[in-house]
Amino acid sequence: MTPAAGDSKKIRVAVVGTGEFGRNHARVYRELDGAELVGVFDENPQRAAAVAAEFQTLVLTRIEELPGRAEAASVAVPTVAHAEVGCRLLGMGLDVLVEKPMAVNLAEADALLHAAKKNGRILQVGHVERFNPAVTAVEPILNRPLFFEVHRLGVFTPRSLDVDVIYDLMIHDLDILLAMVNEPVVEVKAVGIPVLTEKVDIAHARLEFAGGAVANITASRVSTERVRKMRFFQQHEYISLDYARRDALRIGVKKPGPQPEFGFEKLNAPAVEPLHAELEAFVNSSRSRKEPRTNGTAGRAALELATRVMASIQEHAARVQIGSFATQDKTR
Repeated sequence: MTPAAGDSKKIRVAVVGTGEFGRNHARVYRELDGAELVGVFDENPQRAAAVAAEFQTLVLTRIEELPGRAEAASVAVPTVAHAEVGCRLLGMGLDVLVEKPMAVNLAEADALLHAAKKNGRILQVGHVERFNPAVTAVEPILNRPLFFEVHRLGVFTPRSLDVDVIYDLMIHDLDILLAMVNEPVVEVKAVGIPVLTEKVDIAHARLEFAGGAVANITASRVSTERVRKMRFFQQHEYISLDYARRDALRIGVKKPGPQPEFGFEKLNAPAVEPLHAELEAFVNSSRSRKEPRTNGTAGRAALELATRVMASIQEHAARVQIGSFATQDKTR
């Protein structure tokens, strides 16, 4: 996609952190017409050099080289460094997209929000599933959904083991649910256990919203298959989203009664890579100065709900005496 008519300015972008996520950010920035990838930085210079060579850009030896060179940056470092790196970049006058979860705890999330406001910068959080065609396809037909069933299951990989599965996988769905229901969560019940790591590897949560909507969410990184699905029900219809296939199906009641008739509609879901749509939105926000869909406030709300889920898991673990993680630091 090209920039809006009448505004062909390319936004100069950099990537800080060149692991799996950062490499993909660099790849997509190279593909975007509205962006110019000016450099990458990583604490591991060999990894940075490999990504820079792959995508024909420069290796930055210090973050301090960014002011004047870049206008915006993706932060794809380990979660523990999100706030520190993000605040530094915001303080240098750069717009920032920080990967999810936006910070280790709410205090650090607030520091990012404060830095963005103080410096007049754009802050976007990498909740990439909000840009999944399946999600954008159902947004126009939302009509007070009252029940959600969500499964986000993955096979074990050594990626993102620095956080519990709630902050790694489930937080995607918490963010989407908050956006779809747009009501406060009044009750959280959750259970989770470590399986292959010292962190929570599989978890289930039940959320109840102020207006009566209920959501059951399961997240696992130790499953035998990869599943990314959401189903929800609203008056007279049922909608099924498949994040992996990036499509959505609407099933409605055309004729109720003992011999009902159903209507099936495959919703229009444009064929676009979610990360491409996410980074394009970030670049466009940097250019237009308009708040992004997944801004810092939305990122903090998802982190706050994830924190409540984790607290419920820890309370349950303490009650039934499951493993040592029940006594882990609860300051998240």
